[in-house]
Formats: sequence, structure tokens, C-alpha cells
Amino acid sequence: MNKTNYAGIPDKYARLEDAKVVLIPVPYDGTSTWQKGADKGPEAFLQASENMELFDIETRSEPYKKGVYLAPAVLENNSPEKMVEAVYKTTKNYINQDKFVTLFGGEHSISIGSIKAFTELFEDLTVLQLDAHADLREEYNGSKCNHACAVYQASLTTKLIQVGIRSMDISELDNMVEEQTYFAEQIIQDEDWMSDSIDQMTENVFITIDLDAFDPSILPSTGTPEPGGLLWFETLEYLKKVFKKKNVVGFDIVELCPNPTEKSSDFLAAKLYYKMLAYKFKYSNSKNISHE
Repeated sequence: MNKTNYAGIPDKYARLEDAKVVLIPVPYDGTSTWQKGADKGPEAFLQASENMELFDIETRSEPYKKGVYLAPAVLENNSPEKMVEAVYKTTKNYINQDKFVTLFGGEHSISIGSIKAFTELFEDLTVLQLDAHADLREEYNGSKCNHACAVYQASLTTKLIQVGIRSMDISELDNMVEEQTYFAEQIIQDEDWMSDSIDQMTENVFITIDLDAFDPSILPSTGTPEPGGLLWFETLEYLKKVFKKKNVVGFDIVELCPNPTEKSSDFLAAKLYYKMLAYKFKYSNSKNISHE
């Protein structure tokens, strides 16, 4: 992966010592079970980011001016367990430097490492998962660090709120808190799902977004697309409310599986990341982003 500044921003906004944001790419695709290619996701995301306009119309802001440091990619591929440990250590290192830490995968198993780091360093953490799949298996294909296990540990160590779920194995019901799960088929008829889910969250929130949460009509380039997903503006409305009402301490975005002839998915991922930075800095003035 070639190292350039995030979104082609000037060097003065890209230095670690001055940047408020750290972006960690994790080009890993070791446990996916259908379409391969999520390891190419970070590169496609970064290329799309270089072609964005950097003024956010909605918030009337230029989030990159807060500083975004593009960290060296986590390139551990020897085993899922070693990858998760490398992500955990890297994430924890940057949180300890009082940075707003973000990650871009790679498959969803990378979140096992990022969530572990945030759970250790932020008290009473909520994990908000936007995803088509429950990802609550304790083990899959012989590993507890499989993409199908992405939030199993989070279900034990944090308050897990799941949004957009529309595909799961029956065994995952045993690990699911259904009162904190907002299935895609239900939220389309529930006007209160956004406020209800936010009311369940603790003050500190880590967001993990599997891009297959979106409907494949707007984001087809993901490893396991599922019909009936979230749309763009409803997702932004929800995320904006979360950033307004809670202290979002970090986030990751995963499972972009780029297609050479379909670039809109790459661009959606790039815009989503930048939008989340815009919301963070627009609405966090009264919130402390440093860890305990």
C-alpha cells in the first residue's frame, strides 16, 4: 500500500504530532467465506478520498483541517489471531496518544482488535454495530477471530447495539440481546427506532460499520451483499443524532470489496468516513474525546 496523505491533504494537516485524527488501514481478508477482495478495500477507499471535495456542505466545515494522520497499514497476515493482536496493539497505541482513532478494513474480523482496545481504555462502552449480519458466533471455521465472530466479544464486554441486521444463523440468537437489536425489516416500520436505540447507549460509543449494512442498490461492492439495507440519508440522520447525543470515541468501517468497474461504492465509503469526521468535530465541542 503506497503511503500518501489521506485525501491528498497538505502535509501540515497530515503530521501525527498535530493531527487530532489517526486513520489506520487494515488490508486483511483472511477469513472471508464468499467473495474475496476486502483486503483491497483500504486502497480503493483512499483513492476515492483523494477525489472528494473537502468542504462538507451540511456542517459548513472542512474536517481535514483538524488534522488526519494516515498511519502505516497493519499488514499482519500470518493468522487471524495475530492480525487481531496487531490491530489491538496499534489501536491502543494511538488512543494512548490522545488521538481520535479510526480504522478502515479489511474484513470485519479486524474489529475484534479495535473493540478490545477501546473497551480497555474507555469506561462503560457501547458498541454500535451497523451491519447486515449479526456476527455473533463464538467461533467459526476453527477460529474465534473470524469475520463471523466480529462482535461476539463485544456482546460480553460492552453494551452492544445492533442496527440493520437481516441475516444470521439460529445459533446466534443465544448471544443476541433482541431488545438492543434493530432488525432491518422492523426499523422500516418503526418511527422511533433511532431515538430508542440512542436512549439505550451509554455515554461513550464506538461505532463499527460493515458496509453491507447499506442496501446493495447504493453499495454493491461488498463481500456479502444483502437486500433490504439502509439508505444514505437515513444512515446520516442516525449517525448525526448519535454524534450529537453521545461521546463517539472512535469508529471503524469495514468490508469494502472493490470492483474495478463500479466505483460508486468506494466513493460512498470515502464520503461516509469524511461525514463522520464532520459530525465528530461539529458536535463534540462539549464532549471530552480523551480516554480515561
